[in-house]
Amino acid sequence: MPLPADLIVINARILTMDDANPRAEAIALSGGRIAAVGARDDILALKGAETRIVDAGGASVLPGFIESHIHMFGGAEELGHLQLAGIEGFEALKASLSAHAAAHPDEPLLVGNGAGYTIISEDEPLTRHHIDRIVADRPVALVGADHHTCWANTRALEMAGILHGKTVNPGNEVVMGTDGLATGELRETEAMSPVLHLGGPNRSHLGIETGGEPDPAPTAAEWEADKTIMRRGLAHAAKHGITSFHNMDGNLYQLQLMKALEEDGTITVRGQVPYHFKKPMTLADLEKASEMNRRYNSEWVSSGMVKVFMDGVLESGTAFLVEPYADRPDWLGEPYFSNEEFAELATEIDRRGLQIAVHAIGDGAVRRVLNGYEAAQKANGVRDSRHRVEHVELITEEDMPRFAELGVIASMQPPHPPGGMCFPLEPTISRIGEKRRYLAYAWRRIKETGAALAFSSDWPVSPIDPIAGIHAAVTRKPWEDGDPDHSVSLLDAIAAYTIGSAYAEFAEDRKGMLKPGYFGDLVILDDDIEAVEPERIRDMRPRMTVCGGRVTYEA
Repeated sequence: MPLPADLIVINARILTMDDANPRAEAIALSGGRIAAVGARDDILALKGAETRIVDAGGASVLPGFIESHIHMFGGAEELGHLQLAGIEGFEALKASLSAHAAAHPDEPLLVGNGAGYTIISEDEPLTRHHIDRIVADRPVALVGADHHTCWANTRALEMAGILHGKTVNPGNEVVMGTDGLATGELRETEAMSPVLHLGGPNRSHLGIETGGEPDPAPTAAEWEADKTIMRRGLAHAAKHGITSFHNMDGNLYQLQLMKALEEDGTITVRGQVPYHFKKPMTLADLEKASEMNRRYNSEWVSSGMVKVFMDGVLESGTAFLVEPYADRPDWLGEPYFSNEEFAELATEIDRRGLQIAVHAIGDGAVRRVLNGYEAAQKANGVRDSRHRVEHVELITEEDMPRFAELGVIASMQPPHPPGGMCFPLEPTISRIGEKRRYLAYAWRRIKETGAALAFSSDWPVSPIDPIAGIHAAVTRKPWEDGDPDHSVSLLDAIAAYTIGSAYAEFAEDRKGMLKPGYFGDLVILDDDIEAVEPERIRDMRPRMTVCGGRVTYEA
């Protein structure tokens, strides 16, 4: 006799994402795994004296969402910052920042997150002088929604020692004005870090800034505070139906935090944390990535990946393109690695049996990454490596089929196309230009080549909500008449947030589907996602999230 179920969900519209059994009306969980999926009466036969019965009321039940590109620790810490998403115009910025400054008189650095590139207007860029008119006597940093640019006031630039500029590596820039002083715009990590560090050790951002460990090591109180921050981020994810995430910055410290939560029983979302390779690291430093993979490989906390950046972003002109920017005909952007450097790096990571995930937004960066993966295959032989390209916001026709040919995963973000869910049309559309606009954010085209596709938010760059991402993917409209339709079907969008993302972490045999023996990870929505009008999908909310058979969120 099978053991009684711990949890049974009935009267559900279950989308299993399992082609062998695509739909069901009830599901039973036992011992943290799925015990059975099927008809109501068959599943209720597994009821025991302690079984919890949940009536879904005809709403959808899906595999737990798998967020395949996220910055968990940093995003969790930023939940307490000033939120600037949706703020437009100087007066609105003044009101918001002034109120935040008054409410936080002792903050060593006032930080706002989610600033748009056109927060003042489409014609007037934000500078230190705007911020000085609001707060001049305290350091201020307003971080762009994409986290690749921030704007600092004069006080912050002075305290950071960069008012007169700073020498940085290619792809990074302290933007200078005609007066010989910094304008306040800081592009990419090396330029931003001196200002952001005015707020303190910033341990939550070490994984993306340096890939290194806290120095000095945190005190016992700081360790407990960081665990609380991580729990807050996981709870935020669980509230949105997420049961697993792939972090896209990493260090040993984040793995230690996650493992501590696993050991004390407070972990609520499964997480994969990579080793973040950054210059001036060397190939010998990759041994740390291998060690992280050996030490962390449980059902809840794992590593096994190396994250790399190849370029920046289109909005600031730091993405690397094959042909010049439409609005800057003398500028391609600067890649972080030469073809030879990245081919050598990819070959060594691949030789170690590790997965590679590379931020590549411009079509030049995407090509350089694919070239490196091809070089690794030639050097090491073809294996099931499932290397990834993160974002792929532009691609050339020539490189479109290479994802499928090389077995590379396209990891893309439905919230990101300008004019859609999160970001304004400008300046991105003008940067791309009419000539190559049809190859921008081309999810459908890439999928149609047979490539594996994983969807995500890139939180805190975009809202963490997978349902909003599904809505954005399904309802996406062409920018102009004649532009191709890059929207995807509802089932394809759900797949990219579930089984597609499970495949991206070699976990399609245990998560991403609702199937007996798989992890007990699921989300119950408050309506039938197949029955509502597409425009109403974004209004749906998770009613319950279950991870490992435990309820991790309940409305």
